[in-house]
Amino acid sequence: MKTIENAAIAASAFGQDSLGDLQAEKAIAYPVVETFSSIQGEGAWTGTSAFFIRLAGCDVGCWFCDTKDSWNAAKHPRYTVAELVEATVAAHPAIAIVTGGEPTLHDLAPLTRALRSHHIRVHLETSGARPISGQFDWVTLSPKPNAPPHPSVYERAQELKLVVAESADLDWAERQASQVSDRVVKYLQPEWQTPESEALAIAYVLAHPEWRLSLQTHKWLGVR
Repeated sequence: MKTIENAAIAASAFGQDSLGDLQAEKAIAYPVVETFSSIQGEGAWTGTSAFFIRLAGCDVGCWFCDTKDSWNAAKHPRYTVAELVEATVAAHPAIAIVTGGEPTLHDLAPLTRALRSHHIRVHLETSGARPISGQFDWVTLSPKPNAPPHPSVYERAQELKLVVAESADLDWAERQASQVSDRVVKYLQPEWQTPESEALAIAYVLAHPEWRLSLQTHKWLGVR
């Protein structure tokens, strides 16, 4: 397995005490459901070349989740930071997206330090149910009513994305929007298996132009 290049430079840039510390971080392992290259299918970065790192483990338990296999971390193999960085670099993506499951169950600082040492733009997709560790270039916050965001997460978000299945979800969306900066891009995303949710979200966006519509375009295109 290739080692992370320019390790000494990375160690200095990110304020680590020694090269040995960086080498130790490279050996840290995460439970991983899958990694793959595709396009970002949702939200502000739709259509962008991306390398997805889907970490295992989730205690939020959304009924509409399309990756329920990710919930039990014990079911999935563990990969080191070095292995994940090597796979990401080989894919030559515009962005790397750390997703789940709920990725903030894990300490993401070692992974993000290593990825950013290779000048890779790192994005996070999270429900916000717990504080965020690590450094990210973009945070997509997708709050869920059954596990509301930790207060510290709102200020770290660049994008707010709410899944809409029924009208009550619109009230929840507005309560969440009131917690973030006006600079945050706000999206309503129809729930994929609820056909009437599309009309509901579109009508709301038309009446409330501060919101945008997000579609899961990867599903329409039949790609991962």
